[in-house]
Amino acid sequence: MKVLITGSNGQLGSEIRELSRSYNVVNFIFKDLPDLDICNFDELQNFIIKNNIIAVINCAAYTAVDKAEEDEQIAKKVNSEGVSNIVKALQKVNGKLIHISTDYVFDGDQVIPYKESDPINPTGVYGETKRAGELAVINGNIDALVIRTSWLYSSYGN
Repeated sequence: MKVLITGSNGQLGSEIRELSRSYNVVNFIFKDLPDLDICNFDELQNFIIKNNIIAVINCAAYTAVDKAEEDEQIAKKVNSEGVSNIVKALQKVNGKLIHISTDYVFDGDQVIPYKESDPINPTGVYGETKRAGELAVINGNIDALVIRTSWLYSSYGN
């Protein structure tokens, strides 16, 4: 079983790499820029097919929340179009996806903790692009899971 981890040099991807050393039944393949660009559909699809990838854990993201307001095009390319490329490539091989998203898809006005069934209402570019990525996954007709995180911390930072 081969599982591709995108964004493998980031905080979450690095932690998954460390934890994966304990699992010998899964062949994890860790990729990040410049080795694999999720924004390049042909490159991504060819990699998935050539390497017999059956699942992707997508940790790749443009995560500079404040900077996304200025770099809207780049944030959209990675967080929305890149995710859509992963979904389309996995459709071709009947693959599975775990997509990492964010609580920024909510407006933050709710007093009680959010549930996955609560309406999403992002207030900034970062949240909007992550929402678009989620919708690509949800509407992609593949076996997928969206995980919304908040502030991450690990031995690789926060």
